[in-house]
Amino acid sequence: QVQLVESGGGSVQAGNSLRLSCSASGRTVSNYAMGWFRQAPVLEREFVAAISPRAINLRYADSVKGRFTISRDNAKNTVFLEMNNLKPDDTARYYCAVRWSVVPADLPHQYDSWGQGTQVTVSS
Repeated sequence: QVQLVESGGGSVQAGNSLRLSCSASGRTVSNYAMGWFRQAPVLEREFVAAISPRAINLRYADSVKGRFTISRDNAKNTVFLEMNNLKPDDTARYYCAVRWSVVPADLPHQYDSWGQGTQVTVSS
């Protein structure tokens, strides 16, 4: 069984950057698609970005295109989310997830295991 642990969240002012990490243990995720999602209070969990095993296929939500970059280090069983030019609307709890498939997806139910999340708060 895989365990996913997110880190790197925090409180920043608008315009600043954060880099989130998602470290996997218990099972290698290097051969599978990974995704980042976020959820703000009273809202549904929404797709942010996803990456294929060799980082050839990348997918982003329209709201983060050009500002966020997803990447992975398969040797370290870790996925990253570089977030630049953060906005107050980016405030949410960010979750990483693994899909036991090589094809990235953008719906929560398509993912199989989730981390506990890390909080990102952006003030104006």
